Amino acid sequence: MPKPLRIDFVSDVSCPWCVIGLGGLEEALARVGDLIQADIHFQPFELNPDMPAEGQNITEHIAQKYGSTPEQSAASREAIRARAAQVGFAMAMTADSRIYNTFDAHRLLHWAEIEGRGSALKHRLFEIYFTEDQSPGDHEVLVEAAVLAGLDGDTAREVLTSGRYAQEVRAAERHWRDLGINGVPAVVIDNRYLISGGQPAAAFEQALRDIAAQLEFVSA
Repeated sequence: MPKPLRIDFVSDVSCPWCVIGLGGLEEALARVGDLIQADIHFQPFELNPDMPAEGQNITEHIAQKYGSTPEQSAASREAIRARAAQVGFAMAMTADSRIYNTFDAHRLLHWAEIEGRGSALKHRLFEIYFTEDQSPGDHEVLVEAAVLAGLDGDTAREVLTSGRYAQEVRAAERHWRDLGINGVPAVVIDNRYLISGGQPAAAFEQALRDIAAQLEFVSA
């Protein structure tokens, strides 16, 4: 009988390692098959909560935040592109790409979770930013993403223009930070096991099997 597991995937839609981590997690879940019945919830985390609406050039941003040279940034993008390709994702960022504010995207994701379309919207938001080089802070882009994820466009626009779910998203962000999450992706399983970083599928698979075995032992 499959072990039911709640999985909280804490991430930002502008985090490339979150794309890699989600791909690895989903592949691992496919590998373990009927061993686990996963209930995935997407949780908000903003890497750059003070980013202005117009965003910032990615090379400039990385240089200011981490002290990286343009050459180091280019090498990092290439490594990320290769890792993303391993999970079937096309990462198309360049030195001219921009970092944007993602708070509204998280509000829309909160609503999508309520509607049971969180996974579909999460994947679409990754695509519009990392593959199509569109802003995840642009309301029209977000509405289109919602529609493609199977959500109602008019309701999506109302959510965005009204500021709905702002308090809920802020509260969730504080919750995860208060629990010690200060980097993403962070995968929290059954509120007690933490897997950090964009791990490959094999690492997620082993962790899931180990957790399932521990839970089987406890319930025996």
